[in-house]
Amino acid sequence: MSPTATLRSDAAPPLRLVEQTNIEDQGLESSNCAQIEFRDVTKMYGPIAAVSELSLSIRRGEFLTILGPSGSGKTTALMMLAGFEAPTKGDILISGKSVAAVPSYRRDQGIVFQSYALFPHLTVRRNLEFPLEMRGVNARDRMSRVDRMLKRVHLDAFGERMPSQLSGGQQQRVALARALIADAPILLLDEPLGALDRNLREQMQGEIKALHREFDKTTICVTHDQEEALTLSDRIVVMRGGRIEQLDTPEALYDRPATRFVANFLGEANMLDSPELGFEKKANPGTVPMIRPERVRIAAERAKPLSDQDRRCVVIGTVEEMIYAGPLRKYQVRVGGNLLVVREHVASAQETFGPGDRVRLDWLRADVRSLGE
Repeated sequence: MSPTATLRSDAAPPLRLVEQTNIEDQGLESSNCAQIEFRDVTKMYGPIAAVSELSLSIRRGEFLTILGPSGSGKTTALMMLAGFEAPTKGDILISGKSVAAVPSYRRDQGIVFQSYALFPHLTVRRNLEFPLEMRGVNARDRMSRVDRMLKRVHLDAFGERMPSQLSGGQQQRVALARALIADAPILLLDEPLGALDRNLREQMQGEIKALHREFDKTTICVTHDQEEALTLSDRIVVMRGGRIEQLDTPEALYDRPATRFVANFLGEANMLDSPELGFEKKANPGTVPMIRPERVRIAAERAKPLSDQDRRCVVIGTVEEMIYAGPLRKYQVRVGGNLLVVREHVASAQETFGPGDRVRLDWLRADVRSLGE
């Protein structure tokens, strides 16, 4: 299947194939309604449930990321929405209409694959023209749309190049442009930045956010990269074993994870389930307290207490490791049988500690979160 795509309202009106089922026009028009719904969707591969009883509503114009480790079911969910896989049970709706019987090429969705899936024998310009040709757009309008899109993704000087003559970041821009140019209302991103190095990933994250704001597409992204999910998303679905572990905004997921799995998967977490750390199991049975590393303060063992010390938990430990990471320092501190992680921003005139130093760690009790197991 070839990705589809868009331009803004100042472009020529988007055209669609006559035989294409326009799901948007058939369904519910209210922006308050879910544009995409998974209703108790299960996908079996033999005896294995890749996705199990998935129920999920995605709002119009939302950027939703499905996040999880390998085998969590995130890619299978996306492939079912794209029409490349069929649910074993349950249903998927777009604007209130079932798409179970609608083939992938009629679902009116733009898709960006991890491998970009550009046509290697076509120039950049011809790659962008292809979805417009398939929709019956005339040559003049195709040229106008492609020119505007190339300029928008900063590739107006690269239209006659072949994909093999582009860098990874440039190929990714071409793939995004092709997915946007034909004005599909839904954009699917399958590990879109997985093949890029760190600097390019960060650059493209900014580009994807800007494109989402500009084109206002309902966007579903699948990734295992936590930073990418936090940066891009309006909401994040964390999946585990084919089921939703937690669904919330990036800030809420990071600051208030519901379970130990979410806390550990979405960043680093210090579990305080030890009497040496002031944890009393009788207080909250079935839960474990957690503190994020950046919420822990590190100081010399005999440093002057803070003015709000009565609101803090305090432990004494020994530094085992200090890792310098540019803007951050990361400490690993042994407290009895526990190893706590501390992250602090590097600042001038800041006291630093090395292996063997005795230090005091403290954190506000209000910053401790109780997690389910």
